[in-house]
Amino acid sequence: MPGIWRLRLPLPWPGVPHGNAWAVAHDGGIVMFDTGMGGKGRLRQLDLALAQAGFGVEDVRLVVCTHSHTDHYGLAGSICERAGCELWMHPRWEHVRLLADDPQAALEARIETARQSGVPPAALERYREARSDDESGIDVLKEPDRELVPGVEVETDLGSWQVHETPGHAPSHVVLHQPERKLLISGDHLLGRTVLFFDYGHSPDPVGEFRSSLDRVEGLEVDLVLPGHGRTFRDPEAKIAESRRQVGELLGKVRAALGDGERTAFEIVAEIIGPDNVNSPASAWVLQIVRSCLDHLALAGEVEARDGTDPQRWRLT
Repeated sequence: MPGIWRLRLPLPWPGVPHGNAWAVAHDGGIVMFDTGMGGKGRLRQLDLALAQAGFGVEDVRLVVCTHSHTDHYGLAGSICERAGCELWMHPRWEHVRLLADDPQAALEARIETARQSGVPPAALERYREARSDDESGIDVLKEPDRELVPGVEVETDLGSWQVHETPGHAPSHVVLHQPERKLLISGDHLLGRTVLFFDYGHSPDPVGEFRSSLDRVEGLEVDLVLPGHGRTFRDPEAKIAESRRQVGELLGKVRAALGDGERTAFEIVAEIIGPDNVNSPASAWVLQIVRSCLDHLALAGEVEARDGTDPQRWRLT
C-alpha cells in the first residue's frame, strides 16, 4: 500500500528470527510504529532498512511503540536522539525499567521466579550462564513524551490512527486503528501465526486482560492487519477466535495437570511440553504462560497455591 513500509528487522531468538517495524508517511518523512531491538549495530540495520524505502533515521518525525518489549521499543531512545523526535507510548511501559537499568538484577529476578516455580538448581545455573552476557536489548531508557491512551490520535499522511488499549501480552500494549482505511497495527496482540505469550509478574491477571482485549479489538472494522511479527493478514476475526481457542486449551491443560494432585508450575510445564523438552528454550517461555494461567484460575476460584510450600505447589480447589 502506498505510504506504508514494512521494515523486517532481525532478532536473536529461536523461532522468532525477525520482527516488524512499520514506517508510515508523514510530513515528508515517516512515523515509526515500533523500532526493533536495540544493541550493537542494530540502529545501522534499521537505517539500511529505511534506505530501501528512501528514508533514513533522521527522517523519523515520531516514534510510536505498541508496547515496551525490547523488540518493539529497544531502539526508541537512539532514534529519538538522532532524529530529534518524540516517543509516544502507554503509561504502563515501566515493566522494562529494571531490565534497562540493571540487566543482571533483572536476570536474577527471573531466576528467583523460576526457582519458586520448581525449576531444578542445575537448570537455573545453566540459564544464568547462558544469559549473563546478553545485552539488555534497550539502547537508552527513553520515557515517553506523550502517553498513548484512548483519545490520543497519531497523525499520518494516511489519516489519523486511534489508540486502543490491549493489555495481556504486556501491560503496556496498545493497537492503532485507522478506521477510514480499515487498517490495524496490532503489535503482538494479533499475529498471522497465533503464538500466545503473557509477560508474567507485572499485573494480577494478564490472561484475563488478554481475553478482554480480544473483545475490544473484535469490535473494530479491520480489513488488513499489520502485525509485529510475520506477514500482513486479513480476517482478524479468525485470529481472534484462534487466540480464544488457544487460551481455553492452555487453561484446560493446566487444570488437567492438577487433576492427579499437587504440582509445581514447572511440573505442569513438563506435562504440557513433555519431559524431553523441559531443558529447551521453550520451557522458559511456557513457564511464564503457565504461571499466568495459574493466577487466572486462582482468581476464578478454580485453583489455589498451597501455603508454606517452597517451591510453590498448586492444587485444584
